[in-house]
Amino acid sequence: MEINWRKSSYSGDQGGQCVEIAETLATVAVRDSKTPAGPILTIEPAAFSTFVAWTGGGVTGAE
Repeated sequence: MEINWRKSSYSGDQGGQCVEIAETLATVAVRDSKTPAGPILTIEPAAFSTFVAWTGGGVTGAE
């Protein structure tokens, strides 16, 4: 299964400290953009939505 990673449009193209996320069938996967072959954190979609809302980022299209 191919995973399509994306990062926030607020990250810009300068590199730096970014996280990337990818939606899979059952989880949201999170990784460090600087080390794409590094560890991946997987989170249930509802927990990820709660986390994003808690940080003030809002959630678009997540359930």
